[in-house]
Amino acid sequence: MISLPGEPRVSVQWQSRLIRLLDLTRNDPPTDLAAAVLDELGIDLSARYAGLRLPHPFGKASGQLSLNLSQVKADVAAGVAFVVLKTVIAEDAREGRAMGEWAVDESRMKVERKTSRSGRIGWTVTWQGRGWAGSLDEYLQFFAQAQVLAEGRNVPVIPSVKYHLPVEGEPFRISEYEHTTRSLLQAWQQPHCGAELMLEKDLSPTLAGDGRSGDRDRVLAWLATIPRLVEDAVPGRVRLGVKLMNALFDDQFQVEMMRVLSECADPKPAFLVTFNRLFDVERNVAYGGWDLSDRNLRVLDLARQQLKALPSLSATGNICSGRVMLEYALRGCENGQLHTFFQLPLSEYTATAGSRSARALHTLMLHPTRGLAIWLRHLCECGVLEERGGAVRFIDLVEQCRRAA
Repeated sequence: MISLPGEPRVSVQWQSRLIRLLDLTRNDPPTDLAAAVLDELGIDLSARYAGLRLPHPFGKASGQLSLNLSQVKADVAAGVAFVVLKTVIAEDAREGRAMGEWAVDESRMKVERKTSRSGRIGWTVTWQGRGWAGSLDEYLQFFAQAQVLAEGRNVPVIPSVKYHLPVEGEPFRISEYEHTTRSLLQAWQQPHCGAELMLEKDLSPTLAGDGRSGDRDRVLAWLATIPRLVEDAVPGRVRLGVKLMNALFDDQFQVEMMRVLSECADPKPAFLVTFNRLFDVERNVAYGGWDLSDRNLRVLDLARQQLKALPSLSATGNICSGRVMLEYALRGCENGQLHTFFQLPLSEYTATAGSRSARALHTLMLHPTRGLAIWLRHLCECGVLEERGGAVRFIDLVEQCRRAA
């Protein structure tokens, strides 16, 4: 496993090129900033999401920042690599939904500092909402309109669903899986993504504190069954990702959830999103910060040691810098899904103009000590990564680490 030092070490000449590009783009971050990073710095940030090629690894995670068209429009204009929409609650053809208690109309958010168990100070965002508050029909309209907004920039817009999860003695509501998945496929309009519907199944962090997830065997049974129910609804037409929660059990259970999906589920999901936010039972809220990324990275290390093979991985959890994205990549993650970092005080960003999304991307790529560009260059100058075609490539690092695992 590659270990990163406290600070990146690069040549003075290359560092001066980085500072020049940072200053040139600070007042007007371009939509195609990743292209400028390649042209000016020789760093290719290209990444992948479930087989799709991306200009860079930074996407918008499902949540309060992807529930209306103005948010999607701003993300597309800023150059966000992909957008996962707010999670809709599955319905059957009669508009019945077994998980209806997760449809909560609450959008107020509180951004605050959070000190981790290790003493590091980070950021977290709290809110009382859960899934999409409206109906499936309203979501389908939103989904269709969001795709139109993103089409010109070739930005994938991905729906997220909370399907029925049965309690003991209850059958799966298969009609909800069928109707919701077929409706989303019908609304899918992105030819650049191929014929398959790109879809995330969300096991939300609030589920961790719910009684229905208190039985380990039941949770594992959900995971073994869900991919088949989604596939059966639209055979051969869906590319499913499962967004795993951080359960209230130990680290080994997180690995066991990954094992079930990568070795037992039939069909196996196309990718895993690892992992949703932590849950504070006493405060009844989900939270992030360094405790979240510390656990996620620790679990991914265990998974690399114990599991035979894993599907593609999409990281989420306290991706507050390019360096943290690199830590996830060193464990085989092909991209990162962010939420909190798009909401920080403006003083936390390197850019002085543009939308929050544009400023966030500028910081993630070009920060002089924490940006992804300088850390990839560090790995090159340390002999870990080789230049190919005159560039150091992010995706080469991911593939190298997946092979090593």
